[in-house]
Amino acid sequence: MTFYPRYVEHIRAFTKQHGKKYRTMVLWDSKVKKSEAVQKGISMSDIFVECDFSKPWKIAEALLPYQKELLAVTCRTEQNISRFAQVIPHVPYLRTPSTESLKWATDKYEMRKRLRLFDAKNTPVFTWVKENTKKERRRVIEKVQFPMIVKPASLAGSLFVTICYHEEELEKALRTLFKKINTAYANDNRKEVPKVIAEAYMEGSLYSIDSYVNSRGTVYHCPLVQQKTAREIGHDDFYNYLQITPTALKAATVEKAQKVAENAIHALGLRSVTAHVELMKVDDEWKVIEVGPRCGGLRDTLYGLSCDINHTMNDIAIRIPRKPIIPKKCKGFSAYLKYFADAEGVITETKGIKKIESLESFQKITVNKKVGDRAVFARNGGRAIFTTVLYNDDRSKLLADIRRLEKMVSVTVQRARALNSKKNDTQIKKK
Repeated sequence: MTFYPRYVEHIRAFTKQHGKKYRTMVLWDSKVKKSEAVQKGISMSDIFVECDFSKPWKIAEALLPYQKELLAVTCRTEQNISRFAQVIPHVPYLRTPSTESLKWATDKYEMRKRLRLFDAKNTPVFTWVKENTKKERRRVIEKVQFPMIVKPASLAGSLFVTICYHEEELEKALRTLFKKINTAYANDNRKEVPKVIAEAYMEGSLYSIDSYVNSRGTVYHCPLVQQKTAREIGHDDFYNYLQITPTALKAATVEKAQKVAENAIHALGLRSVTAHVELMKVDDEWKVIEVGPRCGGLRDTLYGLSCDINHTMNDIAIRIPRKPIIPKKCKGFSAYLKYFADAEGVITETKGIKKIESLESFQKITVNKKVGDRAVFARNGGRAIFTTVLYNDDRSKLLADIRRLEKMVSVTVQRARALNSKKNDTQIKKK
């Protein structure tokens, strides 16, 4: 369901380096519209097969001509893991995760139950929120206590993740969630039934790690990634504002994080997969935020720049199975930054975005919003104004360029109240 041009580049690089020739095939749900970016990737694949995923026999029929040639099957995006699970019964002789483990790893409620079962101290108190009624809110408050986080059980990218300190905030957050969650799942083409959970809020430093898990449960770790959230820069939101790898943590601290991540992976029974684990460092302890049965967002680019790791091919290798290739040392430091406006409303002006390309550390930028578009916070289902990738072999120079970027960029937004006031003034003049 996903095949971007950069995946082709990674596979070709591996082919050139190791003399192995692979053909690529994209399996697509015929009921899902293709985005422009995915369409471009599909055109670069060797084989494209489209079928109706709502009928299992159609999946079997589509794969039948290729059964003897199939080497490995992977899924790179959170919203398509449920479709990956539908494919698994029809590729019985490939090494894959179990369908049960994929369910546990994509439903945060089921995930929390498994993690608590194996090691309760590494997971916060949580509960499933079934409705936005006074009785249900009281039950949630009594069990979880304030402050708490409410969020969808199966959406990525920090969409609709909200912190609540009292019942009024909880009521408002749940009202927004239950109003918009069905649309958000539909927009992501997700097949899961929408679900909302609440969990105890933890304060600490956020990190994540991608780890390769073979068919016997052996885990190979990539470098840790340090994540700065929107709250740390003064925004009332929970998206990952900045990600940097490798970190400046001591080796013993990294080893503890890897052990906690490995335990979480085994608790979910994941195998023959790349796992994306989000962790929080609270004092000297590591807590598990969540585990995803797929590569982390843009990790192939970050790990490739900083450590010469071919994340795409390692994700395939672990399923063949072959031992992933992970260099012992990294050559530099890479960062991924998501920029959101300070307020919600219509964008009236942007400054400095083009200047980012002049920075020494600049690698890539993707602009998602322009003047006239609406700026919406991640907690309300919005996407970033732009995202950018930076790299430098000197960490201090990378941090300096991130600081320069923050100073040079500004986005002006006309808030909804101002727009309504302007409309009212126009109506009065017309009268």
